[in-house]
Amino acid sequence: MLLSLFIHFSTPSRCLPIKTCKRCCQYSTGRNVHKVDTPVLLKNALPLAFNRSGGHGGKQKYIRLNSSQKRCFSSECDEVCHHHEHGEVRVRFAPSPTGFLHLGGLRTALYNYIYAKKYGGSFILRMEDTDQSRLVPGAAESIEDMLEWAGIPPDESPRGGGQYGPYLQSQRLSLYSQAADSLVQTGKAYHCFCSQQRLELLKRDALRSGQTPRYDNRCRHLRPDQVEEKLDQKVPHVIRFRLESGVEPFNDLVFGWNRHEVAQVEGDPVVMKADGFPTYHLANVVDDHLMKVSHVLRGSEWLISTSKHLLLYRALGWKPPVFGHLPLLLNRDGSKLSKRQGDIYIQSFQRSGALPEALLDITTHCGSGFNSNRVGRKMEELIAEFNPSKITTHSALLDLGKLAEFNKIHLQQRIDDAVQRDWLVRDLQGRIQEVYGTQVQDQDVLQPDYITRVLHLRKGHISSVSDLVSSEYSYLWVRPSFSDQQMAALSSEIQHIATLVIRYDYSGTYHNYYRLTGLLWFIP
Repeated sequence: MLLSLFIHFSTPSRCLPIKTCKRCCQYSTGRNVHKVDTPVLLKNALPLAFNRSGGHGGKQKYIRLNSSQKRCFSSECDEVCHHHEHGEVRVRFAPSPTGFLHLGGLRTALYNYIYAKKYGGSFILRMEDTDQSRLVPGAAESIEDMLEWAGIPPDESPRGGGQYGPYLQSQRLSLYSQAADSLVQTGKAYHCFCSQQRLELLKRDALRSGQTPRYDNRCRHLRPDQVEEKLDQKVPHVIRFRLESGVEPFNDLVFGWNRHEVAQVEGDPVVMKADGFPTYHLANVVDDHLMKVSHVLRGSEWLISTSKHLLLYRALGWKPPVFGHLPLLLNRDGSKLSKRQGDIYIQSFQRSGALPEALLDITTHCGSGFNSNRVGRKMEELIAEFNPSKITTHSALLDLGKLAEFNKIHLQQRIDDAVQRDWLVRDLQGRIQEVYGTQVQDQDVLQPDYITRVLHLRKGHISSVSDLVSSEYSYLWVRPSFSDQQMAALSSEIQHIATLVIRYDYSGTYHNYYRLTGLLWFIP
């Protein structure tokens, strides 16, 4: 239950209602909170801390969350954080087309999509293709294809466009250049002329002494005239961001309050490379700001870099989005999912006959973030049961050995649904022709009515439509062909059985049926 409170201003007639989570004291109002006369204490909760600052002729007090408090798991806090404070929800999935979409990427995209739909927002697909040397031809198009196949189509994307495009970073270079120039002009960044050879020597010396390699910030101390001289000489250079101490803590949606003093452990990072392309750190900050991204949901491997990104937001004078870092998706034994595992790519699952809803179901079932954890959920159920406050920090262990069972359950649901069943019939028609081709002599086996009967008869026995084109079920599509010698080896009664088969085919009498099955019983 959200407690409705009133903060009284110096003018008694003015008061501002706020909604507050009684567990963690987060607050939400329709507008800014100003000039509180007395501290507000909530029953059964920590007191709200106050930050005093001057202005408007006197000291003001602004409510903020106590920075020592850990993450709140209350659904009440969920309502405050996601509905009121941040306005329209806009999330993004920003893969690099240096490879094809795999399970880890699909899971990140899925959580972003569900988050957007849960709170009536927009799901953006943005391609981070700034590493031109590692681009894989066709990967960008394939990623969008696979998202659409999986049932999580983006609202804005390179293919579909949108209000804040373009959605390929390689087409936004002027925006990054403007941001980098702004940082240089304000003294927040600087030109670095260190050669690759010098950087390699620094790395080698650090490793030799057992230290973590880091840039020594040498070019940070160049005089303006030295910089101008090197620029006039067209010396190759990059732009580095000036890291500063005093990083402010941030409240991650999953990991709670975090703070990393990156300046103490890292050298100044490159934000603009010599080829004119930005690094991830600058590009994602610029794009998230200009695309009005409200929430950044990404893998937990980026958690330690978030303080660096917040420093960039502060240097550029921009308000940062809310961050939430999703726990890793690991193999059942706890090992890391590797892109070298060919079977983790979504195209591989598609070719094998896996249903997209089964993939989404198993990747959410092994993780967290939902009010229940049952098998067989469809997208609308995942959205309805999604609860960000239930996302845990523990890695999700994926057991792909259970995918067949998930697929079987969702396949049954499709067979029972008239629209989805028609899709299965068309899919199976294509697979039959692909596998058996000219061996299919009777075209009646390709008719929708026949395939529909087969699907209903084998429902609950198969895990995928691809099972039905295996050798085990070839008799459904191809007439068996045996020589007289092969038939005779089966039984001395084979001629009699064949005669009964022909008679039963024409008469269908129970008498012939029982005589036939009785003889078949003795065939080994």
